Amino acid sequence: MTDGPGPAESALYLAAVRRGGRLRPEDLAPEDRPTLAALVARGLLAPTTSGWTAASPRALGDRLGGELRTRATRLLQRAEHLPDGLAPLALAYDSAQPPGPGNAAPAVRSVHLDGDDAVRGRIAGLIADCREEFLSAQPGPRPVEAMRSHLPRDLALLRRGCTMRTLYQPVAATERPVLEQISLRTGAGAQIRVLAEPYARMMLFDRSTAVIPAGEGSNSAVVLTDPATISFLITRFERDWTRATPAEGHLGPPHPTTVRVGRLLARGLTQRVVAVRLGLSERTVAAHISRLRERYGAQTLFHLGWQMRGAGDA
Repeated sequence: MTDGPGPAESALYLAAVRRGGRLRPEDLAPEDRPTLAALVARGLLAPTTSGWTAASPRALGDRLGGELRTRATRLLQRAEHLPDGLAPLALAYDSAQPPGPGNAAPAVRSVHLDGDDAVRGRIAGLIADCREEFLSAQPGPRPVEAMRSHLPRDLALLRRGCTMRTLYQPVAATERPVLEQISLRTGAGAQIRVLAEPYARMMLFDRSTAVIPAGEGSNSAVVLTDPATISFLITRFERDWTRATPAEGHLGPPHPTTVRVGRLLARGLTQRVVAVRLGLSERTVAAHISRLRERYGAQTLFHLGWQMRGAGDA
């Protein structure tokens, strides 16, 4: 159960507290039995040889808070993957709509690619043909081996004068090998930012062609060239770009104590519990949390813990 005690449970618990933290069988009315069972199930009352004794509500609060954070994390993960999962259906719907007045064809022009080789080959060709601007939004962890293999093509794109802007999520900017790859690209002129929010995966080439997933995996994609669709995707990318923070702020390793604070937060512990666990003042822990929030772009403790759930330094 992830809800707090109701009025009847609270009243019976307070009655136990007023009796010195103990309840005896003779203190209970018959109608109190279901309420008593609920309090025992919650851990607010513990059975003893002579009755029941009251336990600290703080432990219950920490446990319920952890359960709620876990449930919310699962919901956020589902929300993160939902747009990609619906993309093939949306494209099929748009393509099936009849032409509008004066139009000779449906509004969305697209090419569906199946298989890793087909997707990678088309992307490699689009990057090779790119002459002005390459925009990329890449949520989730980044495979370092793929980044290493793509480094020569990215550097070649930058050397021929193209601008390159890439969005990552915090989970991608915490592993040292990935940070090294980011540094190599930014050192050559690429702009890379980190956004601690869910966003859609996409690649945009010269503001004329886009590649988006056709499903949850990486083995199918859709290539789009419709101007209205491209404009919509660019608007979404620019909106996310303005809310992101430069990757340079993630390149330095955090302080060891900050790392320990982060690990405990990622486990669902509260600021007060973290302070007690590490033997620090709450003010000191708050300072470390402030640095972590800036690093991960998080607004709340829960958001911070969620962003750090797969982070290498947490």
